[in-house]
Amino acid sequence: MLRLSGAHAGTIHARPLAGTVARAAAVALLLAGCGGSAPDGSGTDGGDASASGTVTLVTHDSWALDEKLVEQFEQESGLTVEVSAAGDAGTLVNQLVLTKDAPLGDAVFGIDNTFASRALEAGVVEEYTPADLPDGAEQLGAALTPIDQGDVCVNADEAWFERSDLEVPTTLEDLADPEYRDLLVVSNPATSSPGLAFLLATVGAFGEDGFEDYWASLVDNGVKVADSWEDAYYVDFSGAGEGGERPLALSYATSPAFTVSEDGSESTTSALLETCFRQVEYAGVLAGADNPEGAQELVDFLLTEDVQAALPESMYMYPADPATQLPADWEKFAPQAEAPFEVEPAEVSEHRDEWIERWTATVVG
Repeated sequence: MLRLSGAHAGTIHARPLAGTVARAAAVALLLAGCGGSAPDGSGTDGGDASASGTVTLVTHDSWALDEKLVEQFEQESGLTVEVSAAGDAGTLVNQLVLTKDAPLGDAVFGIDNTFASRALEAGVVEEYTPADLPDGAEQLGAALTPIDQGDVCVNADEAWFERSDLEVPTTLEDLADPEYRDLLVVSNPATSSPGLAFLLATVGAFGEDGFEDYWASLVDNGVKVADSWEDAYYVDFSGAGEGGERPLALSYATSPAFTVSEDGSESTTSALLETCFRQVEYAGVLAGADNPEGAQELVDFLLTEDVQAALPESMYMYPADPATQLPADWEKFAPQAEAPFEVEPAEVSEHRDEWIERWTATVVG
């Protein structure tokens, strides 16, 4: 079975995965089309400045873009790309904040909408708006440059439920039903970005007056909390084919596209599309970068047609550009949620740490 990477694999030490972007404050990132940027920070198709030398991309450990595409960028731009993995995505954001005065590189990829506000409030990214932002991409977030998106949802092992003659649950409420006792594993929002996305889904679903009681009902129903997405999916989930014992696991809506039978007719897993929170991953130019022009070109490149088309197979995420053609089987096996749960970015920024502390007290104990 194919192991997932991309945003699926990110975890964190003090905070959840892919980074730091709660679609809060609108940082408009200044793009220099083919290398230059206008004084007002807007993108431009030309300019006297041109990027050269090396551009360092700081990212989480799950960066998985095809090396051929990186080589294509190097040939077209004349730049040399160095990728610096700073650990899991939460650690990445923490490191960006701690090294603000001596940045780790020039560009960053992997900040997500669960932690964006932290990076923005710390001032670790420069304002930058790509000149060729795809139509529709601006709807994904106003702060940084959106590169990809994916729905974090509970996944079900269809074969297990069929063997057990038990209906697959559909809603968050179902997960607390005694019929599904000891079947669910989620990842910890204090150590996993998908875990934080699940926490936010419950906040969006049950509100301030109800989410903590819901968490307690999950505890009463035997929920297991893993430190990382990888542990929840590959160690505990029976649908991963690696000996796990729990048929319900927190993962992504795209995960069933990678558990398809050899003949391509069906997937052995499914995503519960009424349990989802939409995660968005961003790129940006680091404040104080040695090569800001190169960083701008690299951010632009991540929005090109070739890169956007490669994201589903390389990062297992939906591209930010809605015009991008998706793999043929994604419509059937990896549809997005029609109505993912939402939490206002300002609310995430204000209450994120508090909610994690309350989760820890209620669920982890």
